[in-house]
This record gives sequence, C-alpha cells and structure tokens, in this order.
Amino acid sequence: MAGDWRTDRIGAALRGENPTVLRRLTSGFAVIGDVQFLPGYSVLLVDEPDVQRLSDLPRPKRLSFLSDMERLGEAVERACWRLDPAFRRVNLDILGNTNPFLHVHVWPRFDWEPADVAGAPVWLHPRERWSDEQFGLGPQHDVLRDAISSELDRLGSMT
Repeated sequence: MAGDWRTDRIGAALRGENPTVLRRLTSGFAVIGDVQFLPGYSVLLVDEPDVQRLSDLPRPKRLSFLSDMERLGEAVERACWRLDPAFRRVNLDILGNTNPFLHVHVWPRFDWEPADVAGAPVWLHPRERWSDEQFGLGPQHDVLRDAISSELDRLGSMT
C-alpha cells in the first residue's frame, strides 16, 4: 500500500482517500494498522489534524473520543476472539511520541506471542517485525477488516 495518504492520514480520511479506514466514528476514524504482526491491530484517529493531546479537545468531544476508543477496543476484542482462539486481551495506548496528532493504538495480544514479549509492551517486539513485508496490511487481512467493521456496526447500533 503506497501513496501520499500516509503523510496526512487524518486529511486523507476526511477526503475519503485513506484506504485503512474501517469506519467513521463520532469523533474520528477507526483504521486498521499498516502492520499486522498482531492481527487486528487498529488505530483510532481524531478527526481534527491539529489536535495533539486529549486535553486539547473540549470536554464533550474528549468524552466522545474516549467512547470511540472503547468501542474500537471492544470491536477488535470481539473480532479477534472469534477469529483466533489464542486471543488474550486488548491493550489501548495513547502515546503521541512519533505522530503529533491525537490517536489511540489498539493492540490485540495473543497466547502465541514469544514468551520474551508476551507480557511486555508491544513496542518491545523485534524491530524487524514492524517493517517485514509479510506483516504488511494487504488483501489477506480482508476477513479481519470485515470482522472488526461488523463489530463496530453492531456496537454502534447498541447505543
């Protein structure tokens, strides 16, 4: 997946040009991650490119963003639980150290992860996994994309 949409992920999502978008949510976009060494990895992007921190949002939008975070987290959890019996849990991270815009990483965790990283933060997985082409997002992840999207729809209809 190449293209300049990666240099402006939020703008591309707003223009309908970001191919990783799963669903438009109330305060942002649920997207599937570019890398899938932990299948189901997703990100919630705020819909305002200049917002850098959660505290930059007015309280009602901040609460909406946190609600969207919970919804995406549960959707990933349900989809991964259904697709992989070794699914364990979901980790949610708001970091912002590399990309300056507000976003949340939703990392599924599995029993099959190597013992040396299974109980550690995702960032301690070997660096080569982050750039290995075999883990790059592609058509082989369509079932996963559909499963997460369906769960987002199901959870959205419950509100």
